[in-house]
Amino acid sequence: MLKNLFNHNCFVYFSGLNFISLSFEYFISKRILKSETKGKKVSQAIVRISVISIALAIVVNLITIAVVKGFQNQIREKVTGFNSHFSIMNVSSSNMHESTPFIKNQALFDQISKIDGVKSISSIAYKPVLFQSDRNQRTVKLNDSKDTTIVEQNVHGGLLKGVENAYDWSFFKENLKEGKIPVFDKNDISYQILISQNIASKLNYKVGDTIRTYFVRSMPTLKKLIISGIYSTGLEEHDSKIALCDLRLVQELNDWGIQASVTVDDTVYHTPGFQDQLIIRVNARGGAGQFRYDWGNGPEIFSAKTFNADQDTVIKVVVSDFTTSILNTQSLSIEDTTIIKIKVNGIKNSVNDFKFEDGTTLKKDFHSIDGTNYSIQCSNKVIEVEETPGKGSHQQYIAGYEIGINDWARMDELRVKLKEQVEFKPTEKGEVLKLVSIEDAESDIFLWLDFLDLNVVIILTLMVVIGIINMGSALLVLIIVRTNFIGILKALGAKDWSIRKIFLYQTSGLILKGMLYGNAIGLAIAFLQWQFKIIKLNPEVYYLSTVPIELTFMNWLLLNLGTLIICIAALIIPSVVITRINPSKAVKFN
Repeated sequence: MLKNLFNHNCFVYFSGLNFISLSFEYFISKRILKSETKGKKVSQAIVRISVISIALAIVVNLITIAVVKGFQNQIREKVTGFNSHFSIMNVSSSNMHESTPFIKNQALFDQISKIDGVKSISSIAYKPVLFQSDRNQRTVKLNDSKDTTIVEQNVHGGLLKGVENAYDWSFFKENLKEGKIPVFDKNDISYQILISQNIASKLNYKVGDTIRTYFVRSMPTLKKLIISGIYSTGLEEHDSKIALCDLRLVQELNDWGIQASVTVDDTVYHTPGFQDQLIIRVNARGGAGQFRYDWGNGPEIFSAKTFNADQDTVIKVVVSDFTTSILNTQSLSIEDTTIIKIKVNGIKNSVNDFKFEDGTTLKKDFHSIDGTNYSIQCSNKVIEVEETPGKGSHQQYIAGYEIGINDWARMDELRVKLKEQVEFKPTEKGEVLKLVSIEDAESDIFLWLDFLDLNVVIILTLMVVIGIINMGSALLVLIIVRTNFIGILKALGAKDWSIRKIFLYQTSGLILKGMLYGNAIGLAIAFLQWQFKIIKLNPEVYYLSTVPIELTFMNWLLLNLGTLIICIAALIIPSVVITRINPSKAVKFN
């Protein structure tokens, strides 16, 4: 009868009038786990060590996953916050910070905006800048006990990033420490600037202060910008150099496109037998330098014309530039228009009798500080001149586009879609563009982040192996101390696999116990670090100021299920020793 009982798949346990149908193996394992059998004191230490090893494995693995995922996600978010997921730039550019400009392409902008998964697209430009602090005086005492005053004025190199109001400010809003995000005027260039806490601390600036910035152009240029806000991301490599301002300011400072102005030369054109004539000259700069001037009869190469100055007139000159693309095609650049108004006060259509300062230079009386309004003196008339320089075409040029996406997991998919829209499709001006992902632009950082995955695999494997070895040892000890019990079960007709399952259930309970302790300790440590930032880091080395913690429910679940399944599966092998136990010898041994 007992033999038949062991052959059934269930065991009935009576408790008063109630009964519960249990697995035979599970029922026996629960009983012997709590029993006071011979040899328990010997096995107790081994069992405790095994439970502790499983708990330690869970703690280490939980912390490892939380820290590595935190590192990867936070650094990835910060790097993409500064540079976005994808960038579009001129094919001849090596990076966005020193890129060759190209003309805004509204058609391309609209096409990319419609792609599913694209969160934002914005025009950007960069300009190297030198920040200068205010003068700071302090008194120090020398070795001879005399006081002396030291005047300090610090400088700090950086990179000015020009953006539009439509720029995705969410990253900087999350990391804003003081002040507010700049808001740019729609009509005029804004002089607000967002700087990092790193720069503000080094130069002793605060929100609302005016910061002096110097730029290299044809000659050094000083701009005074107003600090609207201060941010801090903890990514010191970028915090120490990046400041954000109005895109139009950077476009102007980069002297992109062409800029034209028209003026009256200081000398006159003299031909014997004819009256002297004014020389109207166009000054153009920027572009490729292959300028064409349209004085009203189509583009030509002549930048100057003569004028009799005997009547009122308005002269408008349209300046363009011949550019050669990478495809060896020539096209005219975006044009710039400059105007000069000449008004004759006095006897018109009379012979010019100009007055000169030194016999060669025309006498000009200036009416404006910038020198665009002035009068030229003659003996019988006064010629009033008003110059209107062109606004320039720099606002039509950008360093590139930044594209943000909604889901990092779709990077590869969206890379293919974006390349189809961008690459191998020259613009109307013959410009060829390329798509660069943040993984390519910041390859060193992302290679380091990918290498962390290998570290995680190594640590997880080692800790699980340690747990398996210890649990295997515990299982063998439990089998040894219950050799007599195993012999009795075999004598009563229990199969080897049923007896093995009894001990696997028993060790599974120990594994679950260790996992419970490990999760409690590991989650508590992770919570304390996440909440109070206890462990600090050197941001110059690790890009972060504190150890980051990020643990999702799915990561936690997979870690625990994986540990449980692997450990139980690995214990099947040492449980084979049960099949080697002879019932007669085991009972006799007892």
